[in-house]
Amino acid sequence: MRTVIFMMLAGACLLARIAPGFGQESKVAGAAGTTQEYVFKKTPQGELKMYVQFPKDWTSGDKRPAVVFFFGGAWRMGSAAQFIPQADYFAGRGLVTARADYRIRSKHRTTPDKCVEDAKSALRWVRKNAAALGIDPDRIVGSGGSAGGHIAACAALIDGFEGKEEDPAVSSRPNLLVLFNPVFDLTAIKIPDMDGKDVARAISPILFVKKSAPPAILFYGTQDKFLAQGEAFLAKSKPLGNRVELFAAKGQPHGFFNRPPWTQATLQKADEFLLSLGYLKGEPTVRVPAGAELNKDN
Repeated sequence: MRTVIFMMLAGACLLARIAPGFGQESKVAGAAGTTQEYVFKKTPQGELKMYVQFPKDWTSGDKRPAVVFFFGGAWRMGSAAQFIPQADYFAGRGLVTARADYRIRSKHRTTPDKCVEDAKSALRWVRKNAAALGIDPDRIVGSGGSAGGHIAACAALIDGFEGKEEDPAVSSRPNLLVLFNPVFDLTAIKIPDMDGKDVARAISPILFVKKSAPPAILFYGTQDKFLAQGEAFLAKSKPLGNRVELFAAKGQPHGFFNRPPWTQATLQKADEFLLSLGYLKGEPTVRVPAGAELNKDN
């Protein structure tokens, strides 16, 4: 059963002046503004890139909220292109959006703990360069799907796994979480590339839920085996007074958010969540097709 779950994880996801050492690579005009490519980290396995999209009315003197997306793929595969629709939408709504690479097994021959380290490095890089990127360093959203949601949650809740040459004075914790069918408990999964239960426990966010954790919104399909992990995360968070909202799509499997009409439905709920916390203004602009209902789990 654990092997089947692991394969499900992998299959669902197939679908300015910057700090020294992080050079600008290219510039591409997108639907909601300009996208710029940066190298945010150099590892023994190669450079890691960040794809930052700026709203059309962005200026370098802005202090906008930002969102950093991490792709899914069972810590083994995947591409930062996965979250282009979400990044484009939220850039159109006024956020600075970023899609981050991280080391994966198929390309870098690394293990999930390095994925967690790289997520923290990405969030720290964005916060460190907030002034140059026109970002408010206290309003950074961590987001991702499946394994990407897992590493965003790890950055929010788990100590350690920090890059050795990075400045610990710059926090790697996101201020909010927007997570698409995230994995919270690695001890329940057989991961071929990871040795021992100690590492699995050390990077299982469900074991580190604590008071005053960042507000979070979670999305699952009711046919996703990881829904139970999301419900357990919700149940542990509520008595602590943490704000966690969980929405489920009836009859939908893992990775449902990658396709219409569920891409639009999850975007709308994520937009409303960010709006309620002052990260956005005005009403959501996404149009949700009929029949895409998300039910809130209380």
